[in-house]
Parts: sequence; structure tokens; C-alpha cells
Amino acid sequence: MFTGIIEEIGTIKGFTKKNTGTEITVQCSKVLEGTKIGDSISINGCCQTVTKITQDSFCADVSTETLNISTLGSYKTGDKINLERALTPTSRMGGHIVQGHVDCIGKYLGEMTFEIPENELKYIVYKGSISINGVSLTIAKVDRNTIQIAIIPHTLENTTLKSLKYGDFVNIETDILGRYVEKFLSMKNNNNITADFLKENGFL
Repeated sequence: MFTGIIEEIGTIKGFTKKNTGTEITVQCSKVLEGTKIGDSISINGCCQTVTKITQDSFCADVSTETLNISTLGSYKTGDKINLERALTPTSRMGGHIVQGHVDCIGKYLGEMTFEIPENELKYIVYKGSISINGVSLTIAKVDRNTIQIAIIPHTLENTTLKSLKYGDFVNIETDILGRYVEKFLSMKNNNNITADFLKENGFL
């Protein structure tokens, strides 16, 4: 589990093909502090398990599934990426609940506007939360299948979002609360669960 508050911008050091996917090596420093093999680190919004650690890098095995549903498969050596270590019990919850499970790939249209696949729009709400390349952000505008996000200068300066160019693809994770609400409302045996019930219990 993550907060979407990026700790460091790392650099992809290389890739090694494996039978089950690809091993990625990431050069970094801050996220290595206190990190052990088996810990989770978010790489541009994708939760990955640390398999090796050196003085200035870590490795993770990226599954074929992750390569297929995220942008990790299109990165090259030298690319910059957003990094965040998993939450600890004492961490401040500065962003929102981010699982590190990418839902879809979006397209950057400039001016912090992104095109979102239509099947994911039901989880997008005005002033709601969204994770883009692992960054916790607030949706400032929704227009058909595009969203515009609100971003403060600090976040822009300390993440890779500042380097986005028109047409770049990004990893999108919608707010998990929206998926829970959808599940509750669709369960046939839960006829007593209404929109009013969800609002009273903090889901809406």
C-alpha cells in the first residue's frame, strides 16, 4: 500500500529478459534506506517486489501481466521514474490509498490533461483522487473521456510529471473506494445497501 507521495526520482539502469518476464534495475538512493529484499517499491505507480539490492540500486522482477497493462514495458535505460516505498504503520497518509495496481494506461494531452479509457470513466469523479505514474493527484475537471488534474509546484518539480510531453503514455490507478462502491451496489444479496447508506458510512 502506498500514499502516492513520491519520495525520489530514480533512473532505469537496465533490463534483463527472463522466462517469467523482465528484471528491471533501478538506480536510486533514498528509497534504499531501510529497504530489504522482499519489500515493495512503487515504480511509476506499479507495485514491485525488491529482489536484489546494491549500494545504489535495486532489482525487481516485472511480470508479463504488468508489462502488458502498464507502461513499464516501453521504458528504456536512462528513463526517469517516480519511486515510493510501501507504507509503514508510522507513515503519514499525505496522499490517498494507492495499491500500486495499475488499472489502465492514459495519454497525456498537455496542460495536465489526460485521456482516459472509457471503461474506467465510471471511477473518475470531480475533485476525486487518482494516481498517475504513482503520484497522488486531485481531479480538477472531467470532460467526456479526458480529465485535468490540479497540481502544486512542489509536486510538479519533484516528480517526472514535469517531463511529460504530448502523446506520452502514463500509468493510471483509479481510487479503490470507487471500486468498492461499485461492488457493493452490484451485489444482488445486498438489497439494503443504497446510495444513502454508503453516504452515511463515508463511502460517498
